[in-house]
Amino acid sequence: MKRLPVVLGLLVLALFLTLSSLGSVKKNTPPGKYEDVLHRIARILEEEHYQPQTIDDAFSSKIFDKYLGELDGDKTYFLQADIEQLSPFATQIDNELLGDPVRFFLAAGKRFQERMEEVAKLTRELLEKPFEFETNESILLDDDKQPWSPNEQVRRERWRKQLKYQVLERYYEGLEQREKNRNLPDFVVKSDSELEKDARDRVRRLMDRIFDRYRNKFSVDDQFNLFVNTITNTMDPHTEFFPPVDKRYFDEEMSGRFYGIGASLQYDEGNIKITSVVTGSPAYKSRQIQAGDIILKVAQGQEEPVDLTGYLVPDAVKLIRGKQGTEVRLTLRKPDGSVKIVSLIRDEIVQDESFARSALVNRNGQKIGYIFLPEFYADFERPDGARCFVDVAKEIKKLKEQKIDGLVMDLRNNGGGSLYDVVQMVGLFIEDGPVVQVMDRAGRPTILRDKDKGVLYDGPLTVMVNEFSASASEIFAAAIQDYRRGVVIGSTSTYGKGTVQRNVGLDPNSGFFMSNSELGTLKLTLQKFYRINGGSTQLKGVSSDIILPDNLENLKIREKDNEDALGWDEISRVAFQPWGPASDLEMLRRAHTARMALNTRFQTIRDNANWISKVREEEYPLDLLRYQALQRKIQQTVKQNDQLSKLNQALQLSALPGDLEKWENDKAKQDRYKSWMKSLEQDIYLEETLQVTEDMIRYRNTASK
Repeated sequence: MKRLPVVLGLLVLALFLTLSSLGSVKKNTPPGKYEDVLHRIARILEEEHYQPQTIDDAFSSKIFDKYLGELDGDKTYFLQADIEQLSPFATQIDNELLGDPVRFFLAAGKRFQERMEEVAKLTRELLEKPFEFETNESILLDDDKQPWSPNEQVRRERWRKQLKYQVLERYYEGLEQREKNRNLPDFVVKSDSELEKDARDRVRRLMDRIFDRYRNKFSVDDQFNLFVNTITNTMDPHTEFFPPVDKRYFDEEMSGRFYGIGASLQYDEGNIKITSVVTGSPAYKSRQIQAGDIILKVAQGQEEPVDLTGYLVPDAVKLIRGKQGTEVRLTLRKPDGSVKIVSLIRDEIVQDESFARSALVNRNGQKIGYIFLPEFYADFERPDGARCFVDVAKEIKKLKEQKIDGLVMDLRNNGGGSLYDVVQMVGLFIEDGPVVQVMDRAGRPTILRDKDKGVLYDGPLTVMVNEFSASASEIFAAAIQDYRRGVVIGSTSTYGKGTVQRNVGLDPNSGFFMSNSELGTLKLTLQKFYRINGGSTQLKGVSSDIILPDNLENLKIREKDNEDALGWDEISRVAFQPWGPASDLEMLRRAHTARMALNTRFQTIRDNANWISKVREEEYPLDLLRYQALQRKIQQTVKQNDQLSKLNQALQLSALPGDLEKWENDKAKQDRYKSWMKSLEQDIYLEETLQVTEDMIRYRNTASK
């Protein structure tokens, strides 16, 4: 250990020379760019972030651990000795942020590349010989429970098991395909040994691709960008750094001016993860793709799929995008661990299909209106551009013409949007009053109010939410709940994003608020939302008045599941007049509980989701018999939940006059509208929401008598 300062000194010197030579090649990279960017970001974080952490040794130590985890997420490259040798940097990163020469990410990157080459050699050696799948052994896939390997022998054993598991996945897939297709003409039936060799070859190719990309595509700039995002995300999960190229890519994604599937992607520890789905896009219309899905493979039509393991986002995008009207097939690993192949037809994102839409439900002599709002959209560029609160008001008026007895607002999977529009939309359902409080870093609350005394709709109201209802959706649900204006129904709680961000450019010459700075752009958390009852929507989200179990409940996807999320707190409530008595909710809950006692569907869905959640935390078998049994059990459970989520008897939904006709010249859009209606007719969550709405109608009619 006495040689450590010398070793580190030589390491940093070598890396500095490497970086200098890189700078001489890249003429557009000025000397000291990394220091400049880090220092600017540190200053903005300290001076402008809503709740900045102190940039000190404790913060530095956090970044140290997180960045090494970003480089080596499953802890299979670095050895414990590497962590110890890099440990002096654990209390130096704060100094780098405040102006010292940038060294840590360079040293960590160089050591990672060295270990990667060792692992590349090791994997080639391990994949030379066949694996046998009879030995009773298992592998732990939960990265958080794995320590760094204390020596090369332990690392070798972990890689042996990891490679064996990857080969077993593909071997099992080959066995299933052989059993399914063995009687088809022209199908070549391979022996077990041939299938095992095919599986090893596939794993070898994808591992070679991973290592090649680490060598050729994980540049020093890429490592720096990852390092900066580790810093910003540690302040809070929604503060992000966009280097210029990534910002332009992000803007392109958001603009929709391309032919693709309409999903935002992110590189996540060797995988391509879907982070959001653009409303109205092919991915959205499929109703089979969601945030959190991992894209395992991409195929052009019926061609052989390309395994995406190790691909970077720009490379994956090149495969996914293509000519309008062509087919792309995605193999997805869903958050519950199941694997699904989804076929999509590339298209330009069509914005008019992302707006509010409605339907009418005829049920037991009652007419109930249904409004689906996928996001709180607002076109700020044009005076006559689409605004969601205006569109929702139009849908309400159309439904009122049908003389509805109750109304359902569906905000499931609605990730938020325009703050102004959500305030106006709450105003459609209440008389004038406060809607939400917005707090800045100085502790000054601003109360946003509905100032229009008019109420567009005053009848029974239910609001559907789930784990992906976030931001503006949570403001709407919270206001409706606080006013006791309606009933919130869905998962135990919404997402829990109660913060506000704004893009800040890093280049003062072009203006800090120019979003495409040459040095990069920082999406910065500036404010926090609070309900009118004083509680924040941050972290806890909005708890449903009536809870319906779903498949997502146990997945760690909410704000509260991120250790760097800002905390929950509360401020003073503001004066407001509730709409109705609290006793109404208790009656609705009793009626719901009585129905659930006779309905085993939701209970089975919950039990199945709990089982799948536990399976993910346990060790996976590496012998074929146990692996086959587990996979078949998972597939059966997922299939059962899919079936349980669909009603045996369809709901009686109908389109409002003119809705189908407005797409009569576009059969594809009309077909998609009909498909959307059909999916609603089979939705058990909508069915129970309609039951609750019926109860509200009945109690209201009884009270009026």
